[in-house]
Amino acid sequence: MYDEQDKDLEVRRLSSSHDSLAFGVSSAAPPGTLYALATLGGVSVRPKDGRTILFGRNREEVHVCVGGDDTKVSRVHGELVYRERRWEVATTGKLPIRLPGSRMLFRGEEPIPLGDGYTPLFVRGSSGREHLLEIYVVGPDGQRPVSRHRDVTQPPKTWRLSSAERLALVVLGQRYLLHEARPQPLAWRQAADQLAELAPDDGWTAKRVEHLVVAVRTRLSRGGVPGLTREEVGEPVGNSLNDNLLRELMLSTTLVPPDLALLDGDDF
Repeated sequence: MYDEQDKDLEVRRLSSSHDSLAFGVSSAAPPGTLYALATLGGVSVRPKDGRTILFGRNREEVHVCVGGDDTKVSRVHGELVYRERRWEVATTGKLPIRLPGSRMLFRGEEPIPLGDGYTPLFVRGSSGREHLLEIYVVGPDGQRPVSRHRDVTQPPKTWRLSSAERLALVVLGQRYLLHEARPQPLAWRQAADQLAELAPDDGWTAKRVEHLVVAVRTRLSRGGVPGLTREEVGEPVGNSLNDNLLRELMLSTTLVPPDLALLDGDDF
C-alpha cells in the first residue's frame, strides 16, 4: 500500500535481519535521518517538514509493523513526525507507548521530541507482552557511536550519605534491596520502630526519620535528580517521592543489596 508513498518519502526499507539500532547506523546517513526498526523490519527516511512515518499492527496501513500478531496493539498505534527540525513521536492507538525512564505517552497528549541517537519505544500487548520499536536519529556529526572496548569503565555517580542516613534509608527501602516485585517504602513509624530496635540509644522517632530522608531528597534534587519534589510529582504525592529517591539510590549504586547487613546490626 505504501510503495508509491515510500518513493515520495525517500523511504529505504530495513530487513528483519537488520542489526539492532543500538549498535548505531551507517555513517553515510545525513543528519536528521530517522531509522525505525521492529521485529519484522523497518525503514530509514530523511528529514523533511511534515514527513510522517506510521507504525502499528496492520502492515498494510503502516510503514513499520509492530505487534502484527497481537490484537491489543492498534492497527495504527503511533506516528513519527518531523517538524521544526526534529522528530517527534505521538500515540494514536488505544494503549500508551512507554519511553525510557518509564514515561508513558497516551493518545491525545502532546508529541514527545526524540533526541539524537538511540531510543527504544515499547508498546504493551496482550498477556504482559511488550513490543519493541527501535528508533535512531542521526545527529549533527552523522556518525555512529565510537567503539570504546578498551576504555576504562566510568563508575556511576554515587551520593554521599552519613552513617545515620544510610541506616535509615536501608531500613526505609529494604523491600527494594530485597528485590520484591512491587516494592514500597516503609511508613515513617514502621521505619522508626525498626531503627529503635537496631539502635535504641540513638533517639529514633518517626519525625526524625522523616526529617533525615527529606534532607537527602532535597540534597539530591539540588544535585539534578528529578522527581524528588512535590512540585514535580504533583498531588496526591503518596509514596512517590520516597519511591523515586530509593530507585535513584539503587540505580546509582549508593545503596546495594549487601547494605542489608545493617539490618543485622552490622557495621554501624
